[in-house]
Amino acid sequence: MPDKPLEQLEKFAIDVILERRRGKRAAILRSVLWALSLVYRRLMRWRWWWYERRLARWHSVGCLTISVGNLTVGGTGKTPIVEQFARTLTLAGRRVAILSRGYKSLPRPLAQRLWNRLTFRSNYIPPRVVSDGRSLLLDSGHAGDEPFMLASNLRDVVVLVDKDRVKSALYAIRHFNADTLLLDDGYQYLPLKERLNVTLVDRHAPFGNEHVLPRGTLREPHEHLKRGDVIFVTKCDGGDITGLKERIREYNRHAEIIECAHRALYLQDLYTSARQPLQYLRGRDIGAVAGIAVPESFEGALRGLGANLIYSRHYADHHRYTDQEVTNAINRTRARGGHALLTTEKDAVRFPRVNRQDLPVYFLRVEIQLVNTSESLHDCLIRISGIRARRDIRQLPLGAVADF
Repeated sequence: MPDKPLEQLEKFAIDVILERRRGKRAAILRSVLWALSLVYRRLMRWRWWWYERRLARWHSVGCLTISVGNLTVGGTGKTPIVEQFARTLTLAGRRVAILSRGYKSLPRPLAQRLWNRLTFRSNYIPPRVVSDGRSLLLDSGHAGDEPFMLASNLRDVVVLVDKDRVKSALYAIRHFNADTLLLDDGYQYLPLKERLNVTLVDRHAPFGNEHVLPRGTLREPHEHLKRGDVIFVTKCDGGDITGLKERIREYNRHAEIIECAHRALYLQDLYTSARQPLQYLRGRDIGAVAGIAVPESFEGALRGLGANLIYSRHYADHHRYTDQEVTNAINRTRARGGHALLTTEKDAVRFPRVNRQDLPVYFLRVEIQLVNTSESLHDCLIRISGIRARRDIRQLPLGAVADF
């Protein structure tokens, strides 16, 4: 089944931006996007200047607030870092709420949204409650992929979705007694003041293709990296990153730089929840399906675990799979002698429950680990959060999902 028209357009635009498309038309479009990016760059600088000069209103909610985000579009590992923060701080005795904008979640009906704007009711509509810390209350369509996945994996953590993170913060404090707020993908959300900015930089593409939107993948100009209080360099393999650190220091001289990496834990059956050790992949022929920002890194991880990829299919980021698409992937993997179909955990929340038992469908579960340091991840997160743990959590295992 062909991709949806909007997804086809999105994939075409990404190919043009990343210069995968050649020819006169692509060159002309890149020139147009470059001109638009000059305007966008000025707007982003002006927006930050506006807040820096306090001409726009800041809000302080009076509790520990940690924002996890980045300068580039997608694929740096925000979700696993947010999950690790939530697990660590909850186990340390904090009441944690995750605030997300719910990217690509289903919006309210258009007529209702227009009426709310006309009657100025938007500010009084409460955020969507994905999890109240006890039960999962929304599906991935209404919550968004990342909020749903975080709510599914975390106990005792409230997950709220609303574009207005100030409203969500006040709601979490008033209705759930939250004393710690985590902003998922919050680096560009400026209205919340007095927070710790945890900024993620992908080792392999630290500043995307060096251009700001829409010509490139930078959400803000390079120099806005100076807002970061702590910088996690993700996808490290333990090798030397002195050059990257020097580049980071050109824009930010004060932030602590921490190296981390994704480490695979196990495979989990999408339909039965049965687990397989990583050794299962060694020498096996498998198929892979991914609708994430950087599917190549997921496939590289599978090859690194010894798998032979005999079939792969890429979809647009946050693609919502149909029964037919999953069935086609299973059939094509089986036809080529495959033993299993693999996907990411982010994709797994968007897979329909296809009634097929002739080929297992697994997702890869991973954790985040620090590299080039003797400090544990638990201790690191507690230290940079600036809190005092109310219980000893060093012996408790923490897992996290990866968006590669």
